[in-house]
This record gives sequence, C-alpha cells and structure tokens, in this order.
Amino acid sequence: MNFRPFFIVILLVNTCVFAQTNSDRSIAEKFFQSEVKTTMDSTIIQTALFFLNTPYVAGTLERTEQEELVVNLHELDCTTLVENCLALSRTMHLPSPDYETFIQELRKIRYRSGRIDGYVSRLHYTTDWIYDNVGKGIIEDMTYALGGRKLKPDVYYMSENYEKYPHLADDSVAVQQIRLVEKAINARSSYHYIPKKEITQCLSLIKNGDIICFTTNIPGLDVSHLSIAYWDKRRLTFIHASSTAKKVIINPESLTDYCNKIHFCSGIIVLRPVNITTSEL
Repeated sequence: MNFRPFFIVILLVNTCVFAQTNSDRSIAEKFFQSEVKTTMDSTIIQTALFFLNTPYVAGTLERTEQEELVVNLHELDCTTLVENCLALSRTMHLPSPDYETFIQELRKIRYRSGRIDGYVSRLHYTTDWIYDNVGKGIIEDMTYALGGRKLKPDVYYMSENYEKYPHLADDSVAVQQIRLVEKAINARSSYHYIPKKEITQCLSLIKNGDIICFTTNIPGLDVSHLSIAYWDKRRLTFIHASSTAKKVIINPESLTDYCNKIHFCSGIIVLRPVNITTSEL
C-alpha cells in the first residue's frame, strides 16, 4: 500500500485528544466499504486479512509526549493489530460504521474503563487488558472452559525496568502508580492458561477469530505475544504482526509447532470477541 507522508494531526472527539497520521482515516474508511460478515468471529478474520503485509513497527504508542489515543493503521505490532482488528470489527457491527465510532471503540478497548487519564490508564499488561475488557463485555475468556489451568501472574517488569519506558523514566509518581497496577494484577485469581504441552487437546474448540495470547516464563512478564486464531483448512495457525517477518502475516507454522519452538512460551490464553449486544446499538 502507498501512504502519504507522515505527519501528526491532533483532533478532539468526545473530549478525547488523539493522534493520527494523514492516511489512517482513509485506511479505515476503505475497510468500512467492505461487506460486513454475519458474525463477529468472521469479521475479525476479515479485518486481520485486510492488514496482511502491513509493516511491523514496535513502539508506535510511545511517540507522543503526553498520553493520547494513537491511531496508526499503517504500522502495527502484535498488540495494536489485535486492538485495531477488534475495534474495527465492533464498529462494522454497529448500525452506522464510521471513523469516529471506530475511535471510540479503540479508546474503550485500550484504556482502563475506556478513559484516558495519563500513561498509567493504558492497559499495558495483557492480563490487565483481559481483565478490563472482559469486564466491559468486549471479550470472553474461554481458557478455563477449554481446560485451562490456574495462572498466577507475577508481573513487575515495567516498574523494575522503568528507565526503558520514556513516560516512566523521569516520573517517579507514574512508576509508583505502575507498581500499584502490578500489585492489583498479581492479587487476582481469575486467570487461566493452557500449557503448551496440552494445546493439542483443545485445538478443535478454538474458533476462527479467537485472540491467542502467548504466556511467557520471562521474569516479570505475563504475555509475550498476541495473535488471531486462523483455521487454514484443517490446520490451526494464526495471523499476527511478526517481528521476524517485519509485517502482518499468516504464520507458516501451526499454533502448536510455534509454541513448541519458542522456548520462553509457557502456553496460551484464548479470548473470544463478544457480539455487539442490542444495548450497545
């Protein structure tokens, strides 16, 4: 895809300041011209396939001096791919899908309780993202129903490595706030995961469009990667923004082969996007 030169535009939508590039609105509007699929899972796949070959770029949410809703549809990492696919798909299932509605959906998904209140209000840890979006009725955590085992988070990476985060490096108050978030995550007992040696037993229960979170044994972290489940004929693989391929791809390996290859992957969490309810229309 050809994009216009990069520049930042600051807009105000529902008192929410956000940053976008000149091409992002046109990318979203091009997607809205697609024929909406009948179910949320099929729309999620439709959206993920729409982004195939989009360049992988890390750290796109860290480019603004103050916390703003960054809209970047032409550069994606694993998290922003999932968030944008989810926000676009939900928008497509609303009566009048448009760019402004997409912005509202993206903010709702990315921030705690859907409100921007500084850097710490963004859902940085995936387990926190899951907890908040389950509570908002946006996703359903299917992991326990698929045979998942208890997962006890022990997150501390951000507070222990605050100097790696531009918004934390010189802000001791924000670091302390992050510690409180980590403490809250670690106190929860609602998380489950499927160990990678047991994934084969539940493959048939994972649906197209499910969000796959790869849990990790890296100290201080909970999840190391996100993707969207994709049945390629009879083989379950996933669509993701790959740091190796440097773009969004259909992974060439199966889900189980990928997990077995990644030594720091301990298993998966399976999330299912929830259909838009009549109360949201």
